Amino acid sequence: MAIAFFDLDQTLLDGDSDFEWGAYLVSISKVDVTTYETENERFYREYLAGNLDIQEYLRFALRPLAENPYSKLCQWRETFIDTRIRPMIKTQAPGLIRQHRNAGHHPAIITSTNRFITEPIKDLLQVETLIATEPARIRGEFTGEIQGIPCFGKGKITHARQWAESRSHSLEGSYFYSDSFTDLPLLETVDNPVAVDADEKLTEHAIRKGWKRLSLK
Repeated sequence: MAIAFFDLDQTLLDGDSDFEWGAYLVSISKVDVTTYETENERFYREYLAGNLDIQEYLRFALRPLAENPYSKLCQWRETFIDTRIRPMIKTQAPGLIRQHRNAGHHPAIITSTNRFITEPIKDLLQVETLIATEPARIRGEFTGEIQGIPCFGKGKITHARQWAESRSHSLEGSYFYSDSFTDLPLLETVDNPVAVDADEKLTEHAIRKGWKRLSLK
């Protein structure tokens, strides 16, 4: 069975869920507004430029999870999903996911954004499988650290292969839809890479390689 991998931010969503979570925390005054907003913007610019230090970013992004009770985080997340994420789902994204499911493929979201934020988005998009950066927890509360390696760049290959092997699947015949040049390692690993509303670097690379390009907006 072929696997259809989908990046999440800027691919299925018209925006970045991790960035929006930070902006939401700022809007409800749960983090220091000046410091957090400035850093959130900086990291997002670095991501778009392709020079993000993922370890530094994760320490920043996971800090609010570690500084607040899990029960409160879940309350805030519920409102965040309804008000920030639902409007960000690209018009044609659900149809593309259904298309692969109807073809007998297994849809899977694979994202660098942590599981706490993306788990309900996976459910919203009616996708069974989520492969994401895993925030560590002790006795039910977040520590601010991650389990394993970030699901980012080459790390997405590791996560994708580990998930496939754990279910006796292979990556043969697989698809990967992404907007970002940072996902080039996994795009070049699958048999069917697709550039979706791609950034400038990925668009140029996709044209050179003759990869399929599309928009879900």
